[in-house]
Amino acid sequence: MKRYLILEDGTVFAGEAFGAQTASFGEVVFNTSMTGYQEILSDPSYCGQIVTMTYPLQGNYGINSDDFESIDPAVKGMVVREAADFPSNFRSTMSLSELLEKKGIPGIAGIDTRKLTRLIRVNGSIKGILTAAGEEPDVEQVVEKLKETPLPTDQVAQVSITRPYPSPGRGKRVVLIDYGMKHGILRELNKRKCDVIVVPHNTSAQEILAWGPDGVMLSNGPGDPKNVPECVEVVGELLGEVPIFGICLGHQLFARACGAETFKLKFGHRGGNHPVRDLVTGKIEITSQNHGYAVDEETLQGTRLKVTHSALNDGTNEGLAHLDYPAFTVQYHPESSPGPEDSNYLFDRFLEMMNAQRKEQQHA
Repeated sequence: MKRYLILEDGTVFAGEAFGAQTASFGEVVFNTSMTGYQEILSDPSYCGQIVTMTYPLQGNYGINSDDFESIDPAVKGMVVREAADFPSNFRSTMSLSELLEKKGIPGIAGIDTRKLTRLIRVNGSIKGILTAAGEEPDVEQVVEKLKETPLPTDQVAQVSITRPYPSPGRGKRVVLIDYGMKHGILRELNKRKCDVIVVPHNTSAQEILAWGPDGVMLSNGPGDPKNVPECVEVVGELLGEVPIFGICLGHQLFARACGAETFKLKFGHRGGNHPVRDLVTGKIEITSQNHGYAVDEETLQGTRLKVTHSALNDGTNEGLAHLDYPAFTVQYHPESSPGPEDSNYLFDRFLEMMNAQRKEQQHA
């Protein structure tokens, strides 16, 4: 059956429907990863977005039970050049289309994804609608609706848990604040035997400190950090009380808590092939990224923050460290999933920071 992707500027793409039969509205973005569509679809940071995959073939190795980054995907739709009908992989339990159908997510295949990607690169991320399968839309009416409908501002609340839960270990106790956490972060902490307590995004600093953490992890998540000022306030209250490691949205919230500002990128960074320079060592890391906002380095003066990492593609900020307290953050995803594992060592750095803090407290 036919399906249409209609953009706010009036551009229309006609293609083949796969996945759910329903229509969907969201911000249309693109991801440059060659593999990892399952992790991308289940990344809560895509809440409210329709994701265009630039690599032409998707779904060729199917869907398995091991590679989900969340239980219920929050993505609003998927756009591909070709969706494989018959996946081939020993771990595959269903096709990409079957997963999308089960989760109520529409997909469109057979369109010129190169044209769509160029359009987004030139004009920026844009609102769009995936029509219901088989529906012949009134384009003018749909465009008018798109212009009138605002993008959501409550994405963090949509994807965060509502009650704390433990992921037990015998090592350092880490409170992981869930702003839209990828399970890869939890996996990396568990690998290092951390005793993790995952808490909702709106947990107070007092509640977090009452758990007696050796460190606090600020997770990734969707949307504009300006939309969650209460989260910024909590990070500010935790700063100096306990070692902090932040990723993606956690990085932006940390920067704002220290007095810096953030801004929206034209079309964001989404993919598993983004080069980043570590300004401390000079090494280049290939990183996995998914964000539409960035820290404004021009606002860092007077914040007691130093820049530790920089994006080679556009020079935007990719990492910060506090000059007075044990706290550091990165804009990219060291847990990968999908993507390269060049930056996995940052979890070990967090562990070292917690150990050093514990020794200081014992000597005090």
